[in-house]
Amino acid sequence: MVAVSANKFQIDPQFVHAIIKVESAYNTNAVSHKGAKGLMQLMPEIARRFGVKNAFNPRQNIAGGVAYLKHLFDLFSGDVALTAAAYNAGPNAVLRRGGIPNFPETIDYVRKVTSLYSHVSLVDLVAPLFTKSIG
Repeated sequence: MVAVSANKFQIDPQFVHAIIKVESAYNTNAVSHKGAKGLMQLMPEIARRFGVKNAFNPRQNIAGGVAYLKHLFDLFSGDVALTAAAYNAGPNAVLRRGGIPNFPETIDYVRKVTSLYSHVSLVDLVAPLFTKSIG
């Protein structure tokens, strides 16, 4: 499901996986104290905006979440850290600050997402080299 949506919106699926891991740890029934729901923890207004009728449906949740990520990537010119910050704190907070807002939760969130994304990307790049050297 991640690959299909990521391909449709031209977003790296590994980035989507990093968001899902930090947002819900892959719990399709997750609900935050602020009311965000599902794998990608969509707030009700974001879910509606991106056509999600059932935020607990993994396919709809991922499709809506990735569409929102694409919107944020475009808004922040592909900057991964700013996109992650906007996904957490909202795009207006990032625009007002001119960067990552000085909210402890958002700073920690961006650190976690970018760390997972960097780690996964590095492994994906290095693993084929080890396979070739062994074979």
